Amino acid sequence: MSAVASSPGNRPSRQSVDVAVLMGGWSAEREVSLTSGTACADALARSGFQVRRIDVRRDPVALVESLTPRPTVVFNALHGRGGEDGVIQGLLDMLGLPYTHSGIPASAIAMDKPLTKRVLAGVGVRAPDGIELQAADLDGRHPLPPPYVLKPADEGSSVGVRVVHAGGNAPAPAAAEWPAGQRLAAEVFIPGRELTVGVMGERALAVTEIEHSHGFFDYDAKYVPGHAVHRIPAQIPAAVTDEAMRIALLAHRTLGCQGISRSDFRWDDAKPGTDGLFFLEINTQPGFTAISLVPEQARHLGIDFDALCAWLVEDALCRA
Repeated sequence: MSAVASSPGNRPSRQSVDVAVLMGGWSAEREVSLTSGTACADALARSGFQVRRIDVRRDPVALVESLTPRPTVVFNALHGRGGEDGVIQGLLDMLGLPYTHSGIPASAIAMDKPLTKRVLAGVGVRAPDGIELQAADLDGRHPLPPPYVLKPADEGSSVGVRVVHAGGNAPAPAAAEWPAGQRLAAEVFIPGRELTVGVMGERALAVTEIEHSHGFFDYDAKYVPGHAVHRIPAQIPAAVTDEAMRIALLAHRTLGCQGISRSDFRWDDAKPGTDGLFFLEINTQPGFTAISLVPEQARHLGIDFDALCAWLVEDALCRA
């Protein structure tokens, strides 16, 4: 039973719960976070919580000041570096403030895609073969035989992802295309279909298939209306649905995720059974925009957006 929805004798009213919604941040996903945070703050206000909205900058002193007086709980609507990788979680832990979504270890591991693959390989999760490299290692030669995917090792929302196709006229990526010191991951490209599974607490929600005209589920396909179509539930064999949901929940538990996460997959439907299903990555703070996938899956199961945001607050208080 949640802390907010506890027994009648000790139940705090939602009006007495002060929720600080963190949004913005300084990552490449700042604008998406502002959109997510605004939507979540509006939903919590509609549900009767006290809400303060905090546009987070790279200034810990200012952030601590904005968290004074102390809120009851923090709703972390930040995305990307600084907000999703354990940094903000460490600050909130130091302040002794309960917060939504995952803590330091799960956040730090999940943000590092190669590390996530290595950890999950230990529990039998299959991911595309690949290598790690530095941007400086790119010298106009392909790090893998095309087709392959080249992406930052520690960014979210498909920021900087590039698919290099076989037989194309484009040259191999050059080091100058990436920020100095950028860690990269190169992975074998898996043909077929894009699937994603949200997890809420201890429950895998559904499998959504994402159809789009892009070579992969990139930033625009995720956040710009009209760039992608979501099929929910995905029209795929039951065995693939069950396996994707099993792996998503296994990844959530293995990394120690809290609240909500979302795991992304590629499924090569030319292969029999579940042989073509590959785990790509897990997102510990998936988007909460109007077209985001986890709220859509929750709504499919009868949990509206306001209730989902309220559940995240209650879950954080319960863990505290």
